[in-house]
Amino acid sequence: MTGPELMRQFLPNSPFPADLGLRLEAIEPDHATLALPWAERLATMGDVVHGGAIATLADCAVMAAAWSADEVPATLRGVTVGLSLNYLDTARAEDLTAHGRVVRRGRSLCTVDVDVQGADGRLVAKGLATYKMG
Repeated sequence: MTGPELMRQFLPNSPFPADLGLRLEAIEPDHATLALPWAERLATMGDVVHGGAIATLADCAVMAAAWSADEVPATLRGVTVGLSLNYLDTARAEDLTAHGRVVRRGRSLCTVDVDVQGADGRLVAKGLATYKMG
């Protein structure tokens, strides 16, 4: 099984991302795009999207990008080692998209850049993560 095939099966069946409504929109070597459709349950107050929902979207985009290579480790396990996320703008009652891009792929550690965009394409959050595979 390739990494993209694994992600296509994993994300819809992972309880928390599935409960939030996360969708894998695209995956190719070293890049993944995920979407988070707006729902009232994602609000922190009024129509403001909760920062935790945004962070989950970013983290899942990081994971998918890390697993986007055709070859996967023999041991199918992985974990986000660190995630630094800066919130740049308020997301209000809108669908969000996250783009994870591998910056460097080592033997077990993968550094991934992630952008979270609002429905109009503006940058809502920017992050950098380290993901450990295997």
